[in-house]
Amino acid sequence: MASDLLGSPSAPDDDAAEGLPEPPAPEGPGLFGEPAPVPRPAPAPPAAAATGPYRVLARKYRPTTFDDLIGQEALVRTLRSAFAQGRVHHAFLLTGVRGVGKTTTARIIARALNCVGVDGTGGPTAEPCGVCAECRAILADRHPDVTEMDAASNNSVDDVRELREALRFRPAQARQKVFILDECHMLSGAAFNALLKTLEEPPPSVTFILATTELRKVPVTIRSRCQTFSLRRVPVDVLRDHFGRIAGKEAVEVDPEALGMVARAADGSVRDGLSLLDQAIGLAGGGAVTGESVRDMLGLADRFMVFDLMEAVMGGDVAAALAILDRTHEVGADPLAVLQDLADLTHLLTRFRAAPALKDDVALPEAERTRGSALALRLSVPTLARAWQMLLKGIAEVQQEGVDRRAAAEMVLIRLAHVADLPTPGEIVKRLTENAGGDAAPRPSPGGGSGGMRAMGGGGAVAALAPVAAPAPPQPREWREVVALASGVKPLLHAHLLHDVHPVRLAPGRVEIRTRPSAPRDLAAQLTALLAERTGARWTVSITNEEGEATLAEQGRSAESDRLEAARNHPLVQAILATFPGATIETVRDAAADDYGLVATPAARTAEPDDDMDGRDFAPPEAETAWSDDDDTPHDD
Repeated sequence: MASDLLGSPSAPDDDAAEGLPEPPAPEGPGLFGEPAPVPRPAPAPPAAAATGPYRVLARKYRPTTFDDLIGQEALVRTLRSAFAQGRVHHAFLLTGVRGVGKTTTARIIARALNCVGVDGTGGPTAEPCGVCAECRAILADRHPDVTEMDAASNNSVDDVRELREALRFRPAQARQKVFILDECHMLSGAAFNALLKTLEEPPPSVTFILATTELRKVPVTIRSRCQTFSLRRVPVDVLRDHFGRIAGKEAVEVDPEALGMVARAADGSVRDGLSLLDQAIGLAGGGAVTGESVRDMLGLADRFMVFDLMEAVMGGDVAAALAILDRTHEVGADPLAVLQDLADLTHLLTRFRAAPALKDDVALPEAERTRGSALALRLSVPTLARAWQMLLKGIAEVQQEGVDRRAAAEMVLIRLAHVADLPTPGEIVKRLTENAGGDAAPRPSPGGGSGGMRAMGGGGAVAALAPVAAPAPPQPREWREVVALASGVKPLLHAHLLHDVHPVRLAPGRVEIRTRPSAPRDLAAQLTALLAERTGARWTVSITNEEGEATLAEQGRSAESDRLEAARNHPLVQAILATFPGATIETVRDAAADDYGLVATPAARTAEPDDDMDGRDFAPPEAETAWSDDDDTPHDD
């Protein structure tokens, strides 16, 4: 009975099973003289409870001061100077790609505005103490006067109105109310309009910090009311060093190759890179993070394998290229990632061709600097540019829904290998032009003979050259020659002559024109003075109502259209377009055309027979001009 009242030895276990607190252990011997029971040791807490929940690296190492921000030196320098001078703006607009530190910077600014220092008497500072009540509350995201609002889910006019209502009240405990509006480009047009006046003239104790990844979607009226900072992508070498320091703090061994791959995959985003590093550390299971494990995690092909693949396709070896693609598939590399790696390598090789000094850049891995520079010397820029365009198109094909990614990647490699030994369009044109010009007989000189020095007298003696007087200034014979007199001398007059004047009649010493309403009233007087100054002769310029010809600008556009049509119908161009599907004609350059896009008239060509007439690369065959064996006058066949 007594034992039942006092509890059996198993009673505490039952209490524990019921979740009730254990009774305190009795001190001294029991009531009936039995020895005092030995208290049981408390159960050890779970590991997670002992150390707290795990914090991902992106949160654990989030910057808390301006000194912690990496890759944003211009931003930090400007903000430090603003706080030092007491010229802190009331509205900031932070823009940049995801993960570069926009929200983090906003929180640091909020702390800098509200920090009161260790002794509680400090003011706004670029060096927040981190220990005062304000700093600790903001760091813990529980400060009543620092409000973060996600514009992606709070983008209506009503949300902005609630925000404006909150501005009517003074800060509860801080010096400044800070409103952080993340992804502000998601606000509706009406919401932006409701925010305009408040953003322009907020209360003295309110600071706005807007953050966005899409600056172009933010109205100009909003941008003009903010101090805008563009946070840059963090360079790969800076990210690599930063991740290495964090790995050291975490007591994790990470290969330099693995750090480089994580830094490149981060694409300038610190947060993305830390998430990848977190994943790689977890994958390593407490061991060292190797380049092979990161490569498997990211689905990348071995860098040397990518070089082998590039050499195979550029050498036209289809079998070797497909075999290498099979090996990348066996190691788990995604076909899309393989093509993207090829595109990256193509870009790197093109940079090596454009800037050979890049091979000495220590920021690049040794293999890329040595093997890449050697491979770049064997490939021309046009070949690399063609490979780049084909890879971009191939990547889009692989990304299409319902397409076998591996088969699509194989087709891209086959196309690349097939065109590797084909000449580029420029080389085709050059070869055909050289072949066409090889059989052409030299054009006779205007005066007969070889066009060199002409013999004088019967005995072959050369007459002494008498002093020649300075030639008279050339007299314009066409309207474009008149307009050209103003080029570089009278820019405004030249523009009016080009666009606002219709030539009607031109004779020696006389010009008749019709002007548009946009031309100045004294244009005739300006042109008269220009002609007299540039030609040394007296000219009469009269304005008439006759229709006249098109303006010189219109004539140039018409000639350009005619050249484009002629080029499109030329057999050589049609052959090129058929050889390279998808190619387009952008511009047509005529070596015989002047600055206005016009070629010399037949009269002008006769008057100046030494002009080069061989620049008519794209003239239709039936329109070509033949030269007579008897004289130098061109005629139609």
